[in-house]
Amino acid sequence: MALLSPENEVNYQKFVDAFVEMPIATTIMADFDRLRYNRKFGGDQQCMLLTGDTGCGKSFLIHEYCRRVNLKTALDTLLILSSRIPSKPTLDSTIIELLKDIGHSFATYRKGKSGDQALTESLIKCLKSTEVELIIINEFQELVEFKSGKALSEIATRLKYISEEAAVPIVLVGMPWSVKIAKEPQWASRLLIRRRLSYFTLSKEPEEFIRFIKGLAIRMPFDEPPKLDDKHTILSLFATSKGQIRTLKHFMNEAVKIALEQNFPTLSNQQLAKTYHLMFPDLPNPFHQSIEQIEGQEVSVTSHYDSGADNEFDAVIPTKYTDLLPLSQLLRQTRKTK
Repeated sequence: MALLSPENEVNYQKFVDAFVEMPIATTIMADFDRLRYNRKFGGDQQCMLLTGDTGCGKSFLIHEYCRRVNLKTALDTLLILSSRIPSKPTLDSTIIELLKDIGHSFATYRKGKSGDQALTESLIKCLKSTEVELIIINEFQELVEFKSGKALSEIATRLKYISEEAAVPIVLVGMPWSVKIAKEPQWASRLLIRRRLSYFTLSKEPEEFIRFIKGLAIRMPFDEPPKLDDKHTILSLFATSKGQIRTLKHFMNEAVKIALEQNFPTLSNQQLAKTYHLMFPDLPNPFHQSIEQIEGQEVSVTSHYDSGADNEFDAVIPTKYTDLLPLSQLLRQTRKTK
């Protein structure tokens, strides 16, 4: 593998970190801002639920929002407490993780030495003594899946208490079945803002996918931005990603790196085809096929939770995709319906 020059490493890192802001992302960030602003007026704190299937960009959006807020604040000021459910998801371990992320120096020693109430009060005390304006808890589904009844009610009660006592709104982020928490009476009226991130589709909104590709293209570190919005490239990229942002971004990152390694002036079909062969060597390469030959899939049913499953291992139903079909045909069908 060729190594990038120091200059290209810097340019490549900028592209890896590049965030293409789609309309739904703008809306969600405005929601975050509104929650923070409304907090100063007291009263019951509004909270928010953000859901989306794996790889739809939830974590990247949170990271970008925190980055933007941090650019505007002092280095030692924590306005957004962004955390995630730990690997062993319990209510106590989640609170300990929040304490760690807020910088509580004794958080690592509290497990097993403090009761539930002591942990909760420690977190509330820390929140009150800092300038935290918003708590974001990612991968929330890991805390609520396989739970119901009293266990789910306890989670809702404790988080409600923390939000109320510390006067800080909470954003719960996770897979689609995180919506279970919204069925708890204590949270039904608090989660006034509910947003969902989705995969791109060609059958409904191909323009959104094309806009995203164009956004990536103009952020690539080349003197000559590549033209990636021709029909062949768009269909090939959709076949590669199935409309999933994470897969698409990993693919484009690798393609840009290959072009920079070889000192190409821009990204071309040659590097795209090479990247596809590198990542999917056993599959037909859409970048070598004609438009009519390119086949792909798009999501038909998002992943969901089956509360009636016989065991917890069968409870989570993975994302389902359509059968392989010619993507050019799918585009023609889209035009007919508009």
